[in-house]
Amino acid sequence: MPPILLLRALRPPGSPERAVLAKRFRRSAGALFAGLVFAALTGAPGALAQRSERPPPSYLQLGKPDQNEGRRILEEFRQQGIAGDYYLEFTLDVIPRQGSERILAGRLWGSRNAAGPISRVSVRLETGPAAPEQRLLLQGGASPGLWEWRAGAAATGAPAGVGELFVPVAGTDLTAFELQMPFLYWPEFAYEGLARIHGRPAHQFLLYPPPEVTAHRPELSGVRVYLDTQYTALVEAEMIGEGGRPLRSLSVLDLKKVEGQWIVKSIDIRDEVTRNKTRFEVTAVALNQRFPAAVWNPAQLAEPAPTPTAPALMRVTP
Repeated sequence: MPPILLLRALRPPGSPERAVLAKRFRRSAGALFAGLVFAALTGAPGALAQRSERPPPSYLQLGKPDQNEGRRILEEFRQQGIAGDYYLEFTLDVIPRQGSERILAGRLWGSRNAAGPISRVSVRLETGPAAPEQRLLLQGGASPGLWEWRAGAAATGAPAGVGELFVPVAGTDLTAFELQMPFLYWPEFAYEGLARIHGRPAHQFLLYPPPEVTAHRPELSGVRVYLDTQYTALVEAEMIGEGGRPLRSLSVLDLKKVEGQWIVKSIDIRDEVTRNKTRFEVTAVALNQRFPAAVWNPAQLAEPAPTPTAPALMRVTP
């Protein structure tokens, strides 16, 4: 899922230490997707609005963790990523608690502009290579944006409001909220300290939604994220509701090394209320690309974007 989908390891390429860490991380990395979207934080570090409906921080160590240090960690995290343009092919395996599974094909073009990370996503609405598509353009950063186009619609992408972030993509459990990950930009947060997630140490944060999000999703009281201390990478995110009840979760399941870079290979997006799940799995990747500006133009969403081919496009094996 956009920039959350690509991960740059913080160890030098080829180092034995990084190889060992990557192997361990692959085995134990839990809940997420982006890519990885990265955001600048504004306002006072860790400043919290005094609103009764918002869950209080759950500090993990004796005493309140250093909120300035927490901000530094988040800012370091938002700098991670792959330089240049990239392209992914992926599948969405829709796994309902009851009923039949189905698999949809998708593609993702990613880059970064002056405003922040930007991604273009196309998902087939049905199985088969000739099935109609739903296309999204997601601008991350301090001023995020979302545009959508569907087969048979107008010739240009239509701007979408905050409420559209929570609409399922192609009938799956994936939404633009997971793809864009705007919560990483929310200015109000608490650094809760060091936790252990799936056997690995991680920095734990609780981020609070701004009023425009609360207006559309009043049941969403916060998002708790876990950043791996070794990689400064997102390994789990949990959307929480009233009383700390989990609403949705994202889990990184596996990583893959491509051209010396670590990418997220598979992610689970789970609805914790219905227990339905969608698995996002990368099947092919092309790094170090250069796409025309039209790829990121909402007015051009109805037009197909250029697709890399072999040898630039490399299949990702299990």
